[in-house]
Amino acid sequence: MKSKRKSDCTNTDEQTVLVLQGGGALGAYQAGVYEQLAANGHTPDWVSGISIGAINAALIAGNPPEKRVERLRAFWETVSSHLLAEPLIPGEQARSLFNEASASLAATFGLPGFFQPRFPLTATLPSDTPEALSYYETERLHQTLEELVDFDLINTKKMRLSVGAVNIRTGNFTYFDNNQQTIGAKHIMASGALPPAFPPIEIDGEYYWDGGIVSNTPLQYVLDEVPRPDMLIFQADLFSARGPMPQTILDVSERDKDIRYSSRTRLNTDVFRQSQALRRAAHRLVDKLPKELKNDADARAMHALCCNAAVTIVQLIHRRKNHFTQSKDFEFSRASIEDHWQSGLADVQQTFDHKDWKTRKKPTADVTVFDLAGDAEE
Repeated sequence: MKSKRKSDCTNTDEQTVLVLQGGGALGAYQAGVYEQLAANGHTPDWVSGISIGAINAALIAGNPPEKRVERLRAFWETVSSHLLAEPLIPGEQARSLFNEASASLAATFGLPGFFQPRFPLTATLPSDTPEALSYYETERLHQTLEELVDFDLINTKKMRLSVGAVNIRTGNFTYFDNNQQTIGAKHIMASGALPPAFPPIEIDGEYYWDGGIVSNTPLQYVLDEVPRPDMLIFQADLFSARGPMPQTILDVSERDKDIRYSSRTRLNTDVFRQSQALRRAAHRLVDKLPKELKNDADARAMHALCCNAAVTIVQLIHRRKNHFTQSKDFEFSRASIEDHWQSGLADVQQTFDHKDWKTRKKPTADVTVFDLAGDAEE
């Protein structure tokens, strides 16, 4: 669905956007989110991601609609194919121990279709080489992306794709966007080049790391779109800012990771709601000016900042489960990948089954936020 834009950001249709946070193995949740969104007729016009979210975004934008879920499934089954066992003993404690063991296997031996340990070891390599900057090499991921993603299709711009990375030299956040440049496998890899595990990726003479170093969600990039159409944004986050008080030192590590990588989802949306209210007020004020003032330089500057668009943000947050541990983002067992995928399916369906969603009408103004798959106490 194409948006019909005007200079004041008003349009007659909503642009559907899928925003995908980084989070390693937890990214299988986003695959389930996409599958259920598509099943309910909410195919995105624009998909934006960081880190594992960038990989999922490329798998979606780089395939025709009928192949997207199939290719997402192929990727997640490939990376979990060396860890097919399931816990032999029931219970949360046994599952936590199983998860820690499978995470250790991934860290020791790597993952098919994704990464493998460097040999010779990183510490033995010359200090002036790119290979000395990471513990793993990611040529496997490059091959996987070339096999599962049609980059020619991405560059036809039928679906917009944008992925975030960090320029190592400048420290600045950079977005690679098929509306602005030709996208290839290296752009996706740059967004997921998390140091010191993965090597920096060179693009046009500059080196890039994982965008999650600066911000683990591309939501702000989407909201900064000018001119801004009316938007329906599905935000699939992999870390929840809310969580229990840690009980052990390992719990501390997990809780720290949740807080750092949750990207302050609710704060960002609250700040955007406030700034959007100011933009709408500026829009109304400019309309009230007499004709002789509308061409004033200050009035024109204010008009450039105006935005009368309506934005709806649907938050889909992968909530913590009792058997999760501090290694949950690099625990790639098939059992956990399937659990994450099913959680994504369930959260989208729970959202669409909620009475607030069923009675929703397309807004004509303001910012609306839905978090309908959250825990009851939230």
